[in-house]
Amino acid sequence: MTDASVELDVLSLKIVRAIADSGSITGAAAALGYSQPAISQHLRRLEARLEVAVVERVGRGVRLTEAGRVLARHAPAVTLAVDAAAEELAHLRGLRTGVVRLVAFPSASPVLVPRLIAALAAAHPGLSLTYLEAEPPEAVEAIRDDRADIALTFSYPGDRDDPHRSSARGLSVRAAGRDELMLVLPAGHGPVDDVSDLADETWIAGCPRCRGHLLELCERAGFAPRIGYETDNYVAVEGLVAQGIGVATLPRMALESFPLLPGVATVPLPVAEARRLHLVTAQSAERVPSIAAVLEVLGPVLQSVGTSRNERAAAG
Repeated sequence: MTDASVELDVLSLKIVRAIADSGSITGAAAALGYSQPAISQHLRRLEARLEVAVVERVGRGVRLTEAGRVLARHAPAVTLAVDAAAEELAHLRGLRTGVVRLVAFPSASPVLVPRLIAALAAAHPGLSLTYLEAEPPEAVEAIRDDRADIALTFSYPGDRDDPHRSSARGLSVRAAGRDELMLVLPAGHGPVDDVSDLADETWIAGCPRCRGHLLELCERAGFAPRIGYETDNYVAVEGLVAQGIGVATLPRMALESFPLLPGVATVPLPVAEARRLHLVTAQSAERVPSIAAVLEVLGPVLQSVGTSRNERAAAG
């Protein structure tokens, strides 16, 4: 005999339970919204699969066999669990609940992530967001390993090690805007018309990807930068610049994560030098309602992050 647990289905259990409750196939059909012939046919298929009778005729009616009574006894627990699961799935489809795992680069942490959490709470109170901080290569890997649902990443123009190429093969990569790149200079520094004007300065380099872009940027300007200091700490970069120790480049998102230190001035680089922002997900991840909702909320949040301090101050 075939393992009966493999042959059972929820509808069969509901039918058997309805027969037990109503005492007839006709009553079960009415209770479940099926025709009487459809219920009878389903019972015949069930008995053929189980190789045991589930109902037996008694006069003009039917009653459950011992096998039928076993099924009827277990039916409520099974159907209740299935109904509960269906309700939870309905809630998820309606975006009442859900958890979305976001991974993003460090400079997004103080600026973008708090705004996103607040905007998501306002738009979809039942959704929650978990957050992991990682540089773009690790963020892309987190998507591939199913440790995150959405990765916010960046790349620089001319990036030879762009993680959105071969390492993102098979994933979905969407353009998500730009993050303006700024020269960070001591206040009172002379005018700078081109990066080449800073060829004789001492430079402060940041993360490996930022350092790589600095080298590439200066190479295109015709010189190799003299890098005297390296730190991932944006406040430390500004502190060094404020003391006249060196110059640097920082993305606007990093500068907007805290008030500009006294003694520091910024100059925007051409738009072509801005780092590109990307959203990386698994293919077709937007079919998951909770992920689609976060992606939808992310758009306006990213636009707000791209607004300069002066523009926000004027708007306020």
